[in-house]
Amino acid sequence: MKTLVIYDVEEDKVRNKIFEACKDYGLTHIQYSAFFGELNHNRRDELKQRLKKTLGKKNGNILICPVCDKDLRLMETIIAGPDYPYA
Repeated sequence: MKTLVIYDVEEDKVRNKIFEACKDYGLTHIQYSAFFGELNHNRRDELKQRLKKTLGKKNGNILICPVCDKDLRLMETIIAGPDYPYA
């Protein structure tokens, strides 16, 4: 199932470890603190445990959101600004 991971973590070192963990699980970096990709239930649970351990008692939060194909078809993107002339 497609999975969205969004995080807001204060400490750079912890944030970088979360970034690397998401990459290790094959997720695609889609925005500053957001990753998206395919993870089955077991891999998603493994990632959750790794991220929970990485965050520890540090300030921050991590959202791991499974997204079904039906809901994914409803996704829309809004693009604007001078860096996006095709918008």
